[in-house]
Amino acid sequence: MDKQSAIYTAFLKELETHKGIIYKISYSFCKTKADCQDLTQEIIIKLWQSFGTYRSFSKTSTWIYRVSLNTAISFYRKEKTRNRIITTTHDSLLQLAEAAPAANRETDEKIAYLHQFLLALKEMDRALMILYLEGKALKEIAEIMGISPTNVSTKINRIKVVLKERFSKLNF
Repeated sequence: MDKQSAIYTAFLKELETHKGIIYKISYSFCKTKADCQDLTQEIIIKLWQSFGTYRSFSKTSTWIYRVSLNTAISFYRKEKTRNRIITTTHDSLLQLAEAAPAANRETDEKIAYLHQFLLALKEMDRALMILYLEGKALKEIAEIMGISPTNVSTKINRIKVVLKERFSKLNF
């Protein structure tokens, strides 16, 4: 196997191992399925472009999070400046929830609202919450985001207060 094939094989292995990170970030930053697919593709391209320069200074998952989040934030900002009309709304997510069994509807509805609330956050706050909801440690979030663990903790607590307030208005 030549060097280029070995690099390509290693990249595909890492991509397969960490594809959940990419899908999660894409879903969290996009309102439509098409945008989600476009962002996923953009993230994979950025990962491939920077794969040759990645040096194992941090865990591979940390590097993938960082590249994915930076790509998602840039993608989101581009979409925002184009004033693109978004046709998929929270109502369509609720329609999908209606098809679920009654016991799961309330949970699905809460998840749909959480997704809507996350989409309303600023890009960096959304990135923090994605990592937090993923169960990442403050230190790892800080490393991925390039801020101090104390700053991560403060920001997450503030965002939680805002989200709690929004949920309290829904009468669940």
